[in-house]
Amino acid sequence: MRALILTVLTMATLAACGNTERPLRALGGSDGGPDEFSVIPARPLETPGSAELPVPTPGGVNRADPTPKADAIRALGGNPAAQYAGGVPASDAALVGHAVRYGVNPEIRAELATQDAAARRRKQLSNVFNPLNRDRYFPLYARQALDAEAELARLAALGVAVPVLPSEE
Repeated sequence: MRALILTVLTMATLAACGNTERPLRALGGSDGGPDEFSVIPARPLETPGSAELPVPTPGGVNRADPTPKADAIRALGGNPAAQYAGGVPASDAALVGHAVRYGVNPEIRAELATQDAAARRRKQLSNVFNPLNRDRYFPLYARQALDAEAELARLAALGVAVPVLPSEE
């Protein structure tokens, strides 16, 4: 019994001497997660007509990506022309009205950022007891994650038009 108590105390002492500033993300190796460059294909590179830099135009069009919002809307199956209509489309007025029926909190982003920082700080404290250095970031948000395939199947069963997922190669 004494040996067990001594072993537990030794392990606790060694854990206390470890790195207490371990991040939640374990960025050491690839776990086969999503590739951020496969979301929207990049345009091919172009050779400019001259070596002179163009004059900056604040708020102007980016030559490399002239319509990023429209491209994202198109990739998600939406209508890019709808972003220029201005305001809330008539087809979404009921949805917006239902979403704001209890009022809108203008400080919601700050409140959520504070709550998220506190949750990450709490989880980081328990990350001291992570001898295998596993990634603790995704388990922290696992309850908030959306299963995209299950949600698309649910919406399709309801008769909602859903985008076709790209096939895995």
